[in-house]
Amino acid sequence: MTPGGAGVQHHEADTAGSVGTARPAGPSPANDAFEATAGQVLAGYLNTRCGDFLRSLRLYGESGSDTAAAEEAASALRCSARRIGGSLHTFRVLLDPAWADQLRTELGWLSGTLAQEYACTARLHRLVSALARLSGAGAAGAAAVPRARTNGEGAEGGKAGPGPESGAEPGSGASAAPGALTVGASRAGALLERQLTLARTRAHSAALQALGSSRFHAVADAVAVLASEVPLAPVAGAPAAEILAAPQSAAERRLLDAVSVLPLARAAHPYNAEALIHGLSTPSDGDTQDAPWHQVRLLLRLHRYAQEIRHVGGAPDPVLADAGRALDRHRDAAEAAAAAANAARTPRIAPATAYALGVLHADQRHEVEAARYEFLQIWQRRAATAP
Repeated sequence: MTPGGAGVQHHEADTAGSVGTARPAGPSPANDAFEATAGQVLAGYLNTRCGDFLRSLRLYGESGSDTAAAEEAASALRCSARRIGGSLHTFRVLLDPAWADQLRTELGWLSGTLAQEYACTARLHRLVSALARLSGAGAAGAAAVPRARTNGEGAEGGKAGPGPESGAEPGSGASAAPGALTVGASRAGALLERQLTLARTRAHSAALQALGSSRFHAVADAVAVLASEVPLAPVAGAPAAEILAAPQSAAERRLLDAVSVLPLARAAHPYNAEALIHGLSTPSDGDTQDAPWHQVRLLLRLHRYAQEIRHVGGAPDPVLADAGRALDRHRDAAEAAAAAANAARTPRIAPATAYALGVLHADQRHEVEAARYEFLQIWQRRAATAP
């Protein structure tokens, strides 16, 4: 059965139609949005995003063994789920609160479950490329380090080459040939590939299990119903100009408050090594340092989604989009550094392998630092152009 069950067959191509009895048709961008009610604007946005969600779900189910098509459809599916969930969160006052909270939780579960497999693949590719770069091997060295497998070979019970976690490494002190990885870097790449491929395989199995569960079908059906009937609160009947500004301002205020607690003064100095302070601490201490930045990333996303709803048909703020990409790079680097540190904790690995993983971890933490510096530059540009 196609993932989503009967829900996918309802309103799949209806991305701009009416939303049943819950609201009249949403205003077009050509009309004056201030003449519409808040419920019309919000329901029109949700209708479009639900159509995107159902369409992406159908494409994901039809992708079969085409991994590129599946990844593209899953990315679009997660994007739609995030926008629907963010809208339910920010504009909760306009909706049935209990219903909005439940659907938002379920959409978050779905998006997170589907994201894990592709996150492991991207993380492995990032770390392999960094190892090649740090070894001075370039493209030839990148090819020498095992890459993420797409056919599942060796992912479950199969052999993935020599065990990098056991025994000494003959010749680990010898110089590597030009264009080749050192023994330590090569075995570090093999260890990372084994661990992340296993994590990706488990994430893939979890995603398949989730897509076949009754919980997922309930989410798909709820989104299909949402495309035709939005449970609006009485206050949603007020003009959009009077109602939508308050939730959006609250989302922006939460973002500004979160940014205000970031160590931006420290991040203003490149190569300040702030991101390396907890390099040898426990994983929880490192997470504590990155957590405020991750929180800003989530709040920035909610603020951008709120702007999309209030300014229907308007162009997105390029500064906020750039800031979001910088924080995405921050998250990717932080997670890659954590993966390198986790690999370095593997028992009985050889010193050369541990050294390569330590250098890799430091490199990714410097990437974290660079992303923070980039975010600061973008944020200062926004402050300079703010009215």
